[in-house]
Amino acid sequence: MKVVIIGGVAGGATAAARLRRLDETAEIVVFERSGYISYANCGLPYYIGGTIQDPAALTLQTPESFFSRFRVDMRVRHEATAIHPERKTVTVQNLETGETFEEPYDQLILSPGAKPTQPRLPGVGLEQLFTLRTVEDTFRIKEYIQARHPRSAVLAGGGFIGLELAENLRELGLEVTIVQRPRQLMNPFDPDMAAFLHSEMRAHGVKLALGYTVEGFEEKDGGVDVLLKDQAPLHADMVV
Repeated sequence: MKVVIIGGVAGGATAAARLRRLDETAEIVVFERSGYISYANCGLPYYIGGTIQDPAALTLQTPESFFSRFRVDMRVRHEATAIHPERKTVTVQNLETGETFEEPYDQLILSPGAKPTQPRLPGVGLEQLFTLRTVEDTFRIKEYIQARHPRSAVLAGGGFIGLELAENLRELGLEVTIVQRPRQLMNPFDPDMAAFLHSEMRAHGVKLALGYTVEGFEEKDGGVDVLLKDQAPLHADMVV
């Protein structure tokens, strides 16, 4: 039996490892669009802040180590572009070479993951505007900070990664403001628990703009104005 998995990281790589334990003889091929098959998401902000200094420490498994351990063919920088169920094949493009080919399968698992939500707001796409989800995103942010030495940042979103990034940018000396529509950080928490978080963040110099709706971005004075509904804009050198 041949199993093709579209997408690596948490979903696809875990499924591949489980399949190998269930069937020692199956041929398993994983296609991952990015350059990384397994990494620690919560470690990404700590590489930006310098707590983690070796980028290799972000990677839990490489294609080589995964094959050595599970005999799974991990192909990074390969994007599945079409599925043909009538003939049980997947069209795949090698993003390094541009080559396109069809890969046959007996069973197909879809684990394509997700990407950060970027509403269709004015200004999306500015050079100073970043998302943080993948290892590649992490490298882009760190390289920008090292090259441009920004002094301030606005973070849109106060979840786990947003709070970790705020901590690390403060460690680098940046002024940090978190803005979001909900009126508390960490929305799954009860309000009385979130109040402790608010106090702790402010004690470390993080400004909180809670209950504010972002309506767009404008490049201004070498930085970015974050446009808010019914409020004055927030200005920063970079936005995540």
